[in-house]
Amino acid sequence: MAPVLTATGTRDYCTGTSQNIVTSFTITDPDDTGINAIYIQIASGYAGTQDVLSLTGTHPGLIATWDAVAAKLTIKSATAGNALYTELIAAVEDVVYTNNAATPTVGVRTFSITIGESNYLPSTGHYYRFISALNINWTAARDAAAASTYYGLQGYLATVLAADEAQLVGEQATGTGWIGANDTETEGTFKWVTGPEAGMIFWYGQVNGSTPNFAYWNNNEPNDFQGNEDYVHITAPGVGIPGSWNDLPVNGGTNQYVPKGYIVEYGGMPGDPILQIAASSTIAVNAITSVTGASRCDSGSVTLQAAGSGPVYWYADAVGSAPIATGPTFTTPSLNTTSTYFASAQDAACNGTRTPVIATINELPTVTVTTPATACEGTGAVLEATASAGIINWYTTATGGTPIGSGNSFTTQAITTDTPFYAEADNNGCLSATRAAVMVVVTAAPVTGPDEVLFFCEDDEVSLDAGVAGATYTWSTGETSQEIITGTPGTYTVEVTGAGGCSVTKKFTLNQWLKPIIRDIVVDGTTVTVFLANENTSDYEFSTDGSSYQSGNVFSNLPAGYGKLYVKEIHECGITDGNFMIYTIPLFFTPNNDTFNDVFSIGGMSAFPDATVVIFDRYGKLITALNRSNAFWDGTFNNAALPSSDYWYVLKLERDSPEIKGHFSLIR
Repeated sequence: MAPVLTATGTRDYCTGTSQNIVTSFTITDPDDTGINAIYIQIASGYAGTQDVLSLTGTHPGLIATWDAVAAKLTIKSATAGNALYTELIAAVEDVVYTNNAATPTVGVRTFSITIGESNYLPSTGHYYRFISALNINWTAARDAAAASTYYGLQGYLATVLAADEAQLVGEQATGTGWIGANDTETEGTFKWVTGPEAGMIFWYGQVNGSTPNFAYWNNNEPNDFQGNEDYVHITAPGVGIPGSWNDLPVNGGTNQYVPKGYIVEYGGMPGDPILQIAASSTIAVNAITSVTGASRCDSGSVTLQAAGSGPVYWYADAVGSAPIATGPTFTTPSLNTTSTYFASAQDAACNGTRTPVIATINELPTVTVTTPATACEGTGAVLEATASAGIINWYTTATGGTPIGSGNSFTTQAITTDTPFYAEADNNGCLSATRAAVMVVVTAAPVTGPDEVLFFCEDDEVSLDAGVAGATYTWSTGETSQEIITGTPGTYTVEVTGAGGCSVTKKFTLNQWLKPIIRDIVVDGTTVTVFLANENTSDYEFSTDGSSYQSGNVFSNLPAGYGKLYVKEIHECGITDGNFMIYTIPLFFTPNNDTFNDVFSIGGMSAFPDATVVIFDRYGKLITALNRSNAFWDGTFNNAALPSSDYWYVLKLERDSPEIKGHFSLIR
């Protein structure tokens, strides 16, 4: 008969300690007194390098070996013979679990204790064993698994129905290999084809398919890569997700896809004996996952909340002391001040990490205001108030409404009449009993009249008057009198402050009318045009006699001789004049005795008594000289008619005036 194993032990883990995995353990066997070895495995919840099983105490006849990959502790006789059950029972009761992480991975560790080498999973009650067989194909593995037994249990290629089972047969097995599934019946429909689950579908499709229950494919699997990948295999270590599956041909693949063996599962088959060759216990690694504080206005109790992976213990202190309550919620006693409590997933004996949870007691605030406030008409008022706790919100109504601003100091919108405002203290949602009123008294500002635009003549001065007597004045020039005098155009401002302290600013814009400045006088025949250096010519009028003025700057059909132009500013801000002279030189003449253009003469020459004109032919030969007594040329030289050609002249209107040179044509 097979021995019967029993174990008790369900407890919470104390962080940073080593805890026994069982509180009691027995082996009952009417036939034998011992066995060679016993195996203790973290069958589910294993957290890699964090979790360790070790044998403590003194056990001279036994050897303990820890396999971190399989998460299995083997305790066996130090000799070739069997170890007594009594020795093994004592050893199991001295096996401890330790988590080496500062913050252990939360979850339940399930420990299986069995007398056989097969891995035992308490959640299924089944046993699992990896059989090494290099290059074995899927069909041979299926047949070999079906031909094996374990303490009378019928073997079969493993069927994997849950995550803890996948971890045990994949990550924690000592090798990888075939499991009992394929899609040979219908491509893309994977079934378990061995054991009690034969015929159960667990996958539809390929990479992006779906499962009706559980599947654990590797990345980008199943992919039917070679077109005949119909059989399911546990992926080799280092290839994608540890312990996951891929699909391979019946004979497997190459390199990292060469079959290394297969996984046999025992248990659940019809006719299997009922065995108790394994027992189990658990240790829960718990933690607080979230906490929620609470607050209230004024003194009283609040209800705090905490959530965790296991029981929640409430403490009044960060360390030491006993729990004051248990459960996900805790109602504090009546509190007058903000207090901190602590939630932990471990009881006082563990003294584990405690998470602070704050019970906030917000004081009912009071308001102190500065009253009254003043404002100049058309401006905002600065309101001031303080709260005993929290912040100040400002309102336009004694109750209700929405805040128009916040802060101990607040500037209102512009107001024109006496207006009340209200201050309310808000301490994290706890409001003062009433709103404190602040009356803003409006003071009128001085009345200076509208801004002014003034004009004045160049070289004159203008007086600027603030327009209000008995006030304080601040001019942009720095002067402080009611009236200032200036002769400079530009913009001037004056700030006028009345007796009540309110100010108004008035602006003066000064424009200057400039004296006329003649830039040029242009004579074109009998037309004279005057050009000014001044920009705004519309401020000026023009005359040739000093009495009759026009707005235009052009004069036509003026007589030959000397003339004078007058320019005056229309606002009587100045007058100036300039001289000009008019004469005409013909471009050609036709001495053909038709009484029209028969001679060459200078128009207006009679107005210049000292004028002379010397005429040359094109070769520079002197032909004649004209003056006041000899005023014209008839086109002859020594009484002989000269031919049609161009002739040149040198004109000098006065003795000291510059020479004027040019040419004209004689046409016959």
